[in-house]
Amino acid sequence: MLSISPFVYWAQTAEQISLKIDLKDVKEYKIKSDNTKFNFSASGVGARGLQEYKFTLDLLNEIDHEKVKSINTDNKVDIFIPKLKSGFWPRLICQQQKPTWLKIDFDRWKSEDMDDEDEEENHRNIMKDYPDMYDRLQKEELGFRKESLKKVYLIFYNLFQFVGFTYVLTVMGIRYYRDGEESMPGTYEAVGNAFKFIQLLQYLEVMHPIFGYTKGGALMPFIQVTGRNFILFAMLEYEPRMLTKPVVFYLFIVWASIEIVRYPYYLTQLFKFEIGILTWLRYSMWIPLYPLGVLCEGIIILRNIPYFEETKRLSIEMPNKLNWTFHMPTFLYLYLTFLILPGIIFIMSHMQKIRAKKLGRRSKFD
Repeated sequence: MLSISPFVYWAQTAEQISLKIDLKDVKEYKIKSDNTKFNFSASGVGARGLQEYKFTLDLLNEIDHEKVKSINTDNKVDIFIPKLKSGFWPRLICQQQKPTWLKIDFDRWKSEDMDDEDEEENHRNIMKDYPDMYDRLQKEELGFRKESLKKVYLIFYNLFQFVGFTYVLTVMGIRYYRDGEESMPGTYEAVGNAFKFIQLLQYLEVMHPIFGYTKGGALMPFIQVTGRNFILFAMLEYEPRMLTKPVVFYLFIVWASIEIVRYPYYLTQLFKFEIGILTWLRYSMWIPLYPLGVLCEGIIILRNIPYFEETKRLSIEMPNKLNWTFHMPTFLYLYLTFLILPGIIFIMSHMQKIRAKKLGRRSKFD
């Protein structure tokens, strides 16, 4: 008669093997082991109902069979098997072909002992300590590498933004190739809505470091994204006469050129490979493009000041319920003086520090 094997989920630390045997209502069980073999038998409720279940493992390396521990609960039996020599095993059993009932317990891949369940949250994560081994075992078990939801989200976000900015540049390029400088006045009409959408989405990048999705702080992306959206929604959207100016064309070119390099770079980092020239461009293109972008933004603001003087848009005059005033042209002068000029110095200093850290003194693309 063929023996019935329960589902067995295994994990390891450097010091021990843990087995989780998927059996419920086990009253009695037997364990027999030597240095390289482990036997288990019990009566309980498993995948085939109430049955006698048993299995044998021919282990890859030697264990300290005299110190095997077990814990029986209502829905499983936990076995802890100390290794004779410390270290991680590439697989559990000596056979290359793993039986179908033997599974990898990915939730238990920790690099510290797991006897104390109350301290389990404090254990280090072997997925980070030994990524190559974990990825290989995961692929063997599932047939593919299971990515975290956070990583999948970041991949789709960066890919979507890259496609969005590529779309903007492509439309602008086709229109300029076809119509030359005559295409410039229609730039905002052609790509303005798309640009506003993907630019608003960049506020997610302010949230990413706050929720631990990316490294770094939230202040710098907040300053950059808010500055761009101020130009888009306050300076352009509120003054239709600015929409046809050539400076809008040049501003969109500068902004989109930065992003079609930045987002592919982030994608390569998520997939843990690096393209030398892409890294160099990511940390070098800002040197000419950031000042050009600020120049375009300054021109838009200066051209808008007389328009806002004339229309009184976004200004608040007395009398009103709040009993206070706000003069938009004065604010724009202050914005130029105290925000844009110090802001570009602050941002470029920050980027220079990151560039020096990332590229060092390298002058080549490797």
